[in-house]
Amino acid sequence: MFDTRRHQGCPGSDTNRTNRPGQDRRSDPQPSLDALRRGDADFVEVERIGAELCPLLIAQFELASLTDPGTFRRVRREALFDAMKRRETYATTGPRMIVRFFGGWQFEEKDAQNRMPARIGYSKGVPMGGDLHAAPSGKSPTFLVAALKDPIGANLDRIQIIKGWLDKAGKTQEKVYDVVWSGDRKPGSDGKVPLVGNTVDLPDASYTNTIGAPELIKVWKDPDFDPALRAFYYVRVIEIPTPRWTAYDAKYFEVKMPPEIPMTTTERAYTSPIWYTPAK
Repeated sequence: MFDTRRHQGCPGSDTNRTNRPGQDRRSDPQPSLDALRRGDADFVEVERIGAELCPLLIAQFELASLTDPGTFRRVRREALFDAMKRRETYATTGPRMIVRFFGGWQFEEKDAQNRMPARIGYSKGVPMGGDLHAAPSGKSPTFLVAALKDPIGANLDRIQIIKGWLDKAGKTQEKVYDVVWSGDRKPGSDGKVPLVGNTVDLPDASYTNTIGAPELIKVWKDPDFDPALRAFYYVRVIEIPTPRWTAYDAKYFEVKMPPEIPMTTTERAYTSPIWYTPAK
C-alpha cells in the first residue's frame, strides 16, 4: 500500500455472479433481461436514458457496465483510460452516487461553499488516486470531499475519511474520522457520530428519505498529522439504511426469512486513496 510503485486505484463491480457489473439494483430480484421482459415500470435504466429507446439498447447500456464504477461518468475512450491511468476512480456497492475527493495543503472552509468543488479541487490539490509529497513546514494536509446522492436512491448519512499510516515501528495503523454528516447530531466523547436512524419498512421492503441529506461537502484537516510518516487517505460515503436484497426477496417471493438473516443494509461508495510520502 505504501510502495509508490504499487499504488492502485479503486475499481467496482457486482458480486451477483452474473458478470453484469452495471446491474446492481437490490430492488429487482431477477436478472436485468427478465426485468425488461416483465416491463417493470421502475426499471432504472429505462428511467435513466428514456423509454423511447429500444429495449436492446437499454440492455446493452446495462450490460456494458458503464454506470457502476465512478470512472465511467464520462464515456469518451480517452477519458476512461486517462482516469484509470491516474487512478482517479471510485466504486460503490450499487447506488450511483457522485463523489469528489481532493487533497492538498491550501484548502479552506470557504471552499466547501463553492458549488463547483471540482474546479476548486483541481486548482488547489490532487484528486483521488493522487500523491502528496514532503509537507511544507508547519502544514498538515487538507482535504475537500463532496458527495451527491443517487438521484433515485437513498439519502446520505455521512462521509468518513479513513487514514492509514506506518508508525515509527514500521507497523500499519488505521483510524476512521467522521468528517461531515446529516442533521444536527453531535459526536460523542469517542469522536463518533450517532447512527442516523432507520426508516425501513420490512414487510413492504421500502424506506423513506425523511432522514439523511441529498448532498454533503466539507473541508477537513488531519488533526493527527506527522510529516515524517507515510500515510494514505480514502473516503467512504454511507447512505441511510435501506432494505437488503433479502428483504426484497422476502416480499417478492412471499417467504419469511429466518431471524438470523440481515434484512437491512447501508450502501456506500469508497474512493481510491490519496497517498502522502515524506521527504527522504
